[in-house]
Amino acid sequence: MTQAIPKLVTFEDFAAWRPEGGRYELHDGVIVEMAQPVGDHEDVVGFLVEKIAVEYVRNGLPYTIPKTALIKPTNSESGYSPDVLLLNRPNLINEPLWKKESTVSLAASIPLVVEVVSTNWDDDYYTKQGKYEGIGIPEYWVVDYLGLGAKKFTGNPKQPTISIYQLIDGEYQVTQFRGTERIVSPTFPELNLTAEQIFQAGGIPT
Repeated sequence: MTQAIPKLVTFEDFAAWRPEGGRYELHDGVIVEMAQPVGDHEDVVGFLVEKIAVEYVRNGLPYTIPKTALIKPTNSESGYSPDVLLLNRPNLINEPLWKKESTVSLAASIPLVVEVVSTNWDDDYYTKQGKYEGIGIPEYWVVDYLGLGAKKFTGNPKQPTISIYQLIDGEYQVTQFRGTERIVSPTFPELNLTAEQIFQAGGIPT
């Protein structure tokens, strides 16, 4: 018995096809439908958007957080839709796909990306971490409020963990935060937020 080989699509075809409803990503030419997030997941995302937005407004930074924009790694038929995508508005003029496809590819446009972990945790810890590092995105958060990732990411026994990846000499260096530890963000060094506060937004008891 032979198996049909799935047809790979280009990013251009994917961007033209992507419907208004639902959430889709392109992983190396394969269209992936993302599951509808549960309420706790959305609560964590909303909480983080509020805290990050307050911080960049307070500091007078020219940033924005779009709703459905994509990140396209260079030389890759992929397109990712992060849970939180912080954009540097002045650099969007240099993004060839921004006007027509609300897509960014340049590190200078993307100070920070946040992925809130769901059942497909390996995408966040492995695939996207590698792709975002390749783009040169300065800061990447993996917010694993349920402790779903492998033990090397979430401890033994597993527990809710925030992994913050900082780009140093072209490679990500990770620092992990749990409980009442105050998270350290290179982009927002004055951000006063603990891991516990983020987990509480997702209904995780402390």
